[in-house]
Amino acid sequence: MAKVTIDGIEIEVPDGTTILNAARMIGGAIVPPAMCYYSKLKNTGGYCRTCLVKVVQGSAKDPRPMPKLMVSCSTTVQDGMVVQNLTSPDVLEARAGVVEFLLINHPLDCPICDQAGECKLQDLGYEHGKQKTRYEFKRRTFNMIDIGSKIKLHMTRCILCYRCVRVAEQLTDKRVHGVMNRGDVAEISTQIANVIENDFSGNVIDVCPVGALTDKTFRFKSRVWFAKPMDAHRDCKKCCGKVVLWMKDDEVLRVSARKDKNEEVAEFICNDCRFEHKKKEDWVIEKPTHIDRHSVIAQNHYEVLKPLKLGTGSQPPKPLLNNE
Repeated sequence: MAKVTIDGIEIEVPDGTTILNAARMIGGAIVPPAMCYYSKLKNTGGYCRTCLVKVVQGSAKDPRPMPKLMVSCSTTVQDGMVVQNLTSPDVLEARAGVVEFLLINHPLDCPICDQAGECKLQDLGYEHGKQKTRYEFKRRTFNMIDIGSKIKLHMTRCILCYRCVRVAEQLTDKRVHGVMNRGDVAEISTQIANVIENDFSGNVIDVCPVGALTDKTFRFKSRVWFAKPMDAHRDCKKCCGKVVLWMKDDEVLRVSARKDKNEEVAEFICNDCRFEHKKKEDWVIEKPTHIDRHSVIAQNHYEVLKPLKLGTGSQPPKPLLNNE
């Protein structure tokens, strides 16, 4: 076991734990953002650089600080390590620079993007973004393409986090898409005549942190904060069958996988559950999905209905209108 201090909070974690996962064990605002790391997938992290932190003390044995900011998703803790995240001006300045870099080519089309309300880049831009851009050159643009019968790729929004590539490598029988070209012309795409068609291909939608990969069956149907997310399940031979139904009245607008407290997919689901069962009768509805109160989706989303009690104090309830 190793003891690590993050923003003044000490925690003891197993050896080999990364700084990011140690912060997640503490929870709250001190958890660094992560756009590419995904704990359910192997070989992720290190691409987006949003999780940079400052290590002011390497360990109890070697208290020297690390010479530069470190990516918390791949840097393992040492006993006696001291880390600064929100308490370091250097980290906040670097994170603002990373966000500015990510937004160089990212279109500001949030009003028409289906990912609005769930977009992690939107949250980062709100927390660390600048009011103006210093970029004066033409932004790169790509045409939208269908990379499957149910998946739309809007490459202009992609930040090359590689999550969808890892999903295809580790969950599906054969990966048919990946990163093509290099440098500022790199893009997620498929080979000629190849499209993504397999039982778990829809999970690339859930792991995408921006609006680059979207559900074609849900496009422009509703804003997520107008839908009512409900936990539901069904007997499925291919996957766990545990999902979130995004409903409007009795209509199922979208089916997605359930996510944990770190906004990562808890259990991946198959395409049959995601695309082929869009009727309320197909599912056993359990309860309203728990939504973090900081999310815009939480607006008008009630998980527990408590009856209104009047006059429970020592004084009788006052009339709404005083006619005296």
